[in-house]
Amino acid sequence: MSNKMRPESLMMSYGYKPELSEGAIKCPIFQTSTFVFRSAEEGKAFFEVAYGHRPKNENEELGLIYSRINNPDLEILENRLTLWDEAEECAVFESGMAAITTVMLEFLKPGDCVLISSPLYGGSDHFVRKVLPKYGINSLTFKLGQTKEEIIELVNNAGMADKLALIHIETPANPTNVLVDIEMTKRIAEHFSTEEKPVYLAVDNTYMGPLWQHPLKHGADLVLYSATKYIGGHSDVIAGACLGSKALMARVKGLRTFLGNMASPNTGWLLMRSLETLKARMDIQSGNANKVAAFLNEHPKVEKVYFLGNLTEADGAQFDIRNRQCLSNGGMISFDVIGGEKEAFKFLNSLKLIKLAVSLGGTESLAEHPATMTHVDVDVELRNELKVTGKMVRLSVGVEYYEDLISDISQALDSI
Repeated sequence: MSNKMRPESLMMSYGYKPELSEGAIKCPIFQTSTFVFRSAEEGKAFFEVAYGHRPKNENEELGLIYSRINNPDLEILENRLTLWDEAEECAVFESGMAAITTVMLEFLKPGDCVLISSPLYGGSDHFVRKVLPKYGINSLTFKLGQTKEEIIELVNNAGMADKLALIHIETPANPTNVLVDIEMTKRIAEHFSTEEKPVYLAVDNTYMGPLWQHPLKHGADLVLYSATKYIGGHSDVIAGACLGSKALMARVKGLRTFLGNMASPNTGWLLMRSLETLKARMDIQSGNANKVAAFLNEHPKVEKVYFLGNLTEADGAQFDIRNRQCLSNGGMISFDVIGGEKEAFKFLNSLKLIKLAVSLGGTESLAEHPATMTHVDVDVELRNELKVTGKMVRLSVGVEYYEDLISDISQALDSI
């Protein structure tokens, strides 16, 4: 029998000492802004490490200073999150976009270029295309099916070979479930890296959560999450997370301190609660998604289903990437109804059990219309090219009984 416990077991207690909190079996909410030092010397030592004036000494315990810098709820949560991805460090933020934007602002400067996959989540797409240019930061986009050589040529032809500083990808992509090869993308980053200017790879892993895909194991430097989704899992908290090496996370946490976008103690406490049931929830969601997708595949009013479980050898590289990168088919399904926006709206308006709302990864099943909701700000031509059209519906499959979900989808499709 192995002595190494699995993350789902460690989620109950890892990093928490009940004796420091009156024996409470669960970590309390440390609703305080500041912490008392035992001596002036101790306060000096804490600040030296916190502000990077010196490295932490061997066996030195980092102390608490101020909840904008560190807080017990956040520290324990971050320690537990590292277990799933086997990361060295983690930083939790007040939203997924706070995590993404902090990473981009830390690793990009005026004149630099960020290379992105397409499609991206609408908020990420907006920030890259409409906010970063205000700070003199350019972007390039590569598309599904492009080879490593073609992407390298894209960067070279744009005159950005010496300006590329960050590659940001989302895989599977929202809402099409298109997969990006993380290992290939890392090789592109290495191609353009120099000793003076490394090119880092950040992967938005929100669609797969911490269980179903582990980007760091495939070469990513940083992995990003909207922790609102599977990690939170109950549609009652907004949060984000970033994980990576100690060196890179020191930079991310440093900027987080001065932007002030760390998660609150209450958010940290809620996420710790959610981590205890993460695997149980995601296992049910994945099983339900497989059954719902099988139903949609056979329905006469459904034109196409975008689901990882539908990939076969005929899909070539996508099939290969799924088999190498993904540990599950996930819990997200998009599909095209026969018709257009009118028919998609009729379906959405006819749902009873499944709720019409954005977001994903919660215990309840949700449905939305990407073209007019989550991805409305994406350029129309690009949306059409990516097949995010009026007939597409996106489903986030929850933990309800699968036959009830299928029954609700069936009656809604019958209404078209």
